[in-house]
Amino acid sequence: MSAGEGLAGFQRKHLRALAHPLRPVVQIGEAGLSDAVLAALDSALSDHELVKVRLYQPEDKKGLAEELARRANAELCGLVGHTVILYRAHPDTPRIELPTR
Repeated sequence: MSAGEGLAGFQRKHLRALAHPLRPVVQIGEAGLSDAVLAALDSALSDHELVKVRLYQPEDKKGLAEELARRANAELCGLVGHTVILYRAHPDTPRIELPTR
């Protein structure tokens, strides 16, 4: 499933459950969404498929989460507090199997 097709609610829920024990691998601070942050996020998504991103004092955390997902070509699975959960299947060898109905 490529980003943009969207995930069903039960698939997002499954991914949020998988993300629960994970620690944030990318942090966005006062500098905001820089090219370096996007590069780190792209690398993390390529390596792990499912990542958490920690936002520090965002003015609009929902808007920033949506922009992160869009610019990383990823699916926004959830926003819990100041932590964004993003998913992007590996293009060649996906490791996370999404449930189907």
